[in-house]
Amino acid sequence: MILSVKDVCKSYGNLQILNAVNLVCNAGEVSGLLGANGAGKTTLFKIILGLVKADSGTVTLNANGVKPIGGIIEKPALYEYLNAYDNLKLFCKVQGLNVTTPDLINKLQQVGLPTNRTDPVKHFSMGMKQRLGIAIALLNNPKCLILDEPFSGLDPLGISALRQLIIELAEKKGLAIIISSHIIEELSKICTRLFVIKNGNIIKSGVTQNIIQEHTTSYNFTAPNIKASKTLQNYKTVFKGASASVTLAAEEVPELIQKLHEEHIYITSCVPELNMDKLFEFNTV
Repeated sequence: MILSVKDVCKSYGNLQILNAVNLVCNAGEVSGLLGANGAGKTTLFKIILGLVKADSGTVTLNANGVKPIGGIIEKPALYEYLNAYDNLKLFCKVQGLNVTTPDLINKLQQVGLPTNRTDPVKHFSMGMKQRLGIAIALLNNPKCLILDEPFSGLDPLGISALRQLIIELAEKKGLAIIISSHIIEELSKICTRLFVIKNGNIIKSGVTQNIIQEHTTSYNFTAPNIKASKTLQNYKTVFKGASASVTLAAEEVPELIQKLHEEHIYITSCVPELNMDKLFEFNTV
């Protein structure tokens, strides 16, 4: 285990931000922290990164090296008037790192940024800025990476590209990565483990797909002629264009798909629809 957060509490005056928060992340694993804005995600990450002091509790990093942890809180802080290479070079100087030109070029390549661009990063897309922020966070080769709302402001292509980069950093580089977001669809595609935070409390935790399955009450089926189905008359169904939202349990899905197939209705996608009210019900773990 690379990172362990145990019973971390934080208050500002009479306002409690975090209440006995527990969280873990292993090497080669992406963990997700899901919560609404104001739930305490950013405060927790600042405590993990050592930017804010917890009132009580412990943060343990089982990693050696000059910089065991790196991260981006909210948006990456870049020198907009400099190019990507010079940003990396300046951050190395700030951190007292002696890094060669080939090392810096390698860092740009590692996050999928072009090495031949010399224009200021103010011309970069938000996705490219996120990649550069990750390259800066990876200076000195930390074992743990913290990313606060990394998909915010990105278009679908940018989200897909950044998602793939994060997966590669975990699987190929063995990093322990923790991502916060209020968008469960993105966390479900990338995270092995999920922690749900509400009002400063971790109210659910476990294997991501298990949590999704436990809190899914309906599935969205898509097929060109799905409205013609007679089988769906036996289910609670809401039609939405070429799709149907059907209330049923996970174990019933294969049988329904088979019945639809027999009606010559061929499903092109089946997507779980989470009951968000149920997911954010408070029961401590």
